[in-house]
Amino acid sequence: MNETIEKKREQDHRPWGFYIVLSDEPDHKVKRIVVYPGKRLSLQRHRHRSEHWHIVNGEALVSLDNKDIPLRKGMSIDVPVGAAHRIKNTGTNNLVFIEVQQGDYFGEDDIERLEDDFGRVNRKDV
Repeated sequence: MNETIEKKREQDHRPWGFYIVLSDEPDHKVKRIVVYPGKRLSLQRHRHRSEHWHIVNGEALVSLDNKDIPLRKGMSIDVPVGAAHRIKNTGTNNLVFIEVQQGDYFGEDDIERLEDDFGRVNRKDV
């Protein structure tokens, strides 16, 4: 494996867990995301991308435009462009899911944080 591919596969740690970018192409991006028990991502939305989440392991509660949707291993959900969304690990083991992003821009600065457990509202760098 060359150094560029290895660098793309490094874990990017966050206060709630970590993710690994599996594919980063002009028309899509794929991440493997791990959320620690009891933790949740920020309530956020994106202007440039939609997301598809597929639960690989664990139990989750997804908030999608003010609706709470429980998910478990083998289940999926679509997050449209502009929808307010977050995911919480409601289980006792790590929650693992695959995120497929589609749109015209996939940068982390396309995250508009509406609420956050870690004081990152409107911060685009973490």
